[in-house]
Amino acid sequence: QAQLLESGGRLVQAGDSLRLSCVGSGRPFSIYSMAWFRQVPGKERELVASISSRGGDTRIADSVRGRFTISRDNAQNTLYLQMDSLTPEDTANYMCAASRYSNIVEDVEAYNTWGQGTQVTVSL
Repeated sequence: QAQLLESGGRLVQAGDSLRLSCVGSGRPFSIYSMAWFRQVPGKERELVASISSRGGDTRIADSVRGRFTISRDNAQNTLYLQMDSLTPEDTANYMCAASRYSNIVEDVEAYNTWGQGTQVTVSL
């Protein structure tokens, strides 16, 4: 059974940095593009960053560009999200997901394996 397990979320102060990790198992995630989404209760899920299967292509949402970086280590089946200069607006549950394709996709319906998420809370 394919699984994704996120870690690294916690309570931090504005201006701090965090690195989230997502470890995959049960599926060859290295051949699929992956992404980080975030969601706040009552709001739509937001695509934060995505990366192609080999890591050569990445896309970052306008809301976090210049502060967040996505990367992956296929040998370790691990996806990362480096988050710098955090603000309270970044507070959310961050979920990783794997798509059905090797290239980057932005359609949430293309992602068929999801983790449960890790909570990031940024205080003033």
